[in-house]
This record gives sequence, C-alpha cells and structure tokens, in this order.
Amino acid sequence: MKFTGYIGTYTKGDSKGIYTFTLDAEAKKLSEASVAAALDNPTYLTISKDNRFVYAVAKEGEAGGVAAFSRDEETGDLRELNRQLLQGASPCHVSVDSENHFIVSANYHNGTIESYEMNAESETLYPALSIKKHEGSGPNKDRQDGPHAHYAGFTPDQKYVAAIDLGTDKLYTYKLNNGELNEIHSLHLHAGSGPRHLTFHPNGKVAYVMTELSNEVVVLDYNEEDGSFTEKQYISTIPDDFTENNQGSAIHISSDGRFVYAANRGHDSIAIFSVNQDNGELTFVDRTSTEGNWPRDFVLDPTETFLIATNQESSNLVLFERNPETGTLKLLQSDVKVPDPVCVKFLNV
Repeated sequence: MKFTGYIGTYTKGDSKGIYTFTLDAEAKKLSEASVAAALDNPTYLTISKDNRFVYAVAKEGEAGGVAAFSRDEETGDLRELNRQLLQGASPCHVSVDSENHFIVSANYHNGTIESYEMNAESETLYPALSIKKHEGSGPNKDRQDGPHAHYAGFTPDQKYVAAIDLGTDKLYTYKLNNGELNEIHSLHLHAGSGPRHLTFHPNGKVAYVMTELSNEVVVLDYNEEDGSFTEKQYISTIPDDFTENNQGSAIHISSDGRFVYAANRGHDSIAIFSVNQDNGELTFVDRTSTEGNWPRDFVLDPTETFLIATNQESSNLVLFERNPETGTLKLLQSDVKVPDPVCVKFLNV
C-alpha cells in the first residue's frame, strides 16, 4: 500500500514551494520528493478531511495569509484556487474544521489569530472574517517581547478554536460564531515556557502542549462544556544534563492514545512518552535521534506503522518504523532530500 504526503518548506534557499512524496508501506521506503505547487514560504499546511483541498500559509511581497489548492487525485499535483492576504508577515500555522468550512491561522510576527471561510462548491476562499490580536509579553526578552501566536486549531468536538501564544505564555479558547472569533477563556502557562503546539488525546478530554522555550510537554484537562483548560503535569523532553540550545517543536499522539511524541531542535531527537489511560499523564519512554539537524515537524503515517520526520537545517526526510506496543522508533531511511522542510502531512484515509 502507498500513501501520499505533502511537505511545506521555507523558500529562502533552493525550495520551490510545496513538495509531495510517497510512502511505500510494503517496501518500507520513501520516494524522492517532487514539487507539487510553487509558492513563497508555504511553511505550514493542512488538508481537508475529504482530501479535496490543501491549505497553506502564503507570503507575497509585504503581505501574508492563506492559499487554497485543489488536489489532482491522479498526479497529486496542486492547483491554486485563490489566496487571501493581509498586510504584514505571513502566518506560521493553519487549520481547517471537519466540515471544510472555516480555516483559522496563527501569525507569529503579528501576534494575531485569523479566521477565513471556504466555499467548497465554488472552490473559493473568502477574505479574513475575523482578526484577533493578543496582548502581553513574557520574561524571555529575546523571544517574548510581545505576543507571538504560534498555533490555532479546532477542538475535537469542533465547538471551539484553541490558540497558543508563545510570547504571552497563554492558551486561548475562542468561540467561532459565523466566522467571528470571540475569546471565552485563557490559561496562563508557566512564565517563560513559550508554548508552541498542541495535540488532543483521542478521548477529547486531555490535551498536550509542546513548549519551545522550556522544552516541556504540558498535560491539560479539557472541559468541552465551557472550553476551558486546566494544568495537571509538566514533563521535560530533553535530558537533564543537556545544556546546549534546544527549542521544542512538534507534538503528536498515536490514534490509540497510548503514546505522545515530541520533537527537539538542538538535541535533534524525538522524545517518546507513554500515556496513563486513566488520567492522561505521561511517563518518559525513550529518545530517538532524527538523523539530521533541527527537526521542525514529523507525522505518523495513516497505518501508524511509520513516523516521518523533517530536518529543516539538514534538508532531509527520515523514515522510522514504529513499534505499536512500546512506542519506540527504528531507523529505516534518512537520505530523502527536501530543501528546508518544515511541515509534513499525509492525506486522510
């Protein structure tokens, strides 16, 4: 069986935009990557549940926003439908709801969260409906001089938008009313932790936040009644004796809810944690080298037999085989070249 994936990149070097690749599950091998769409700095991607559309953050001159693509089912090529841009830097994260109706993005440089509407029938992405700017700062003067929104995504029940701000150390909850973002709750995480990304347990009751500055996973209880979050555990992703620069990046969970994976840029590893199924708390299992420099993202394939990591600075994809019983990773391949890879996604099955 073969699975198609897409990679968002920085185009500051040799990259041309969005790349596509194939995982051959039987051969346990990744194909060479090829350009699927030309675009300036499509660093983050998301795919609609029905696989018809791919959305990417986009940059054009002094403006940034979101671009919508339709996908050719035979070739995997992407055809740009249209893009919606705002003045200022481009976003760093984009998500789409389960109905492929609303898209939300997080803008690190502007400290804002934006919402957009998609009309699937006319294949049209409409201009931003709502823009919310965060306020505040954190104790890290180099990285937390002001708000730096880093993640915006829909809660599993699709009732709310959870947004993370690295600059203010906050997790915000928004209610989306006809595309309008209305803040209903916020949680202040440990000062200076620099929260970056979030993933939910399949039970929809527990969330896991990866911090970029303190290199921790924060375990949270999620209340779907009012959209609030409460802290319950902080656990480090790097060894206690590691003193060099490290910045936490991506976090994902297996669909059975048994294992959480978190990437370390600097230590250049993926930390593996087992999940207590009674309370969602984590226990450290192992760390595996990403066989490259600066792992920006990773993804589990649709069978979750494999994990693919992207090393931004060494420009390579790495394929691991995953043990579903222990959660541990075994290196299979590390020679697939992609210039400045950031985000990696598989089509839904």
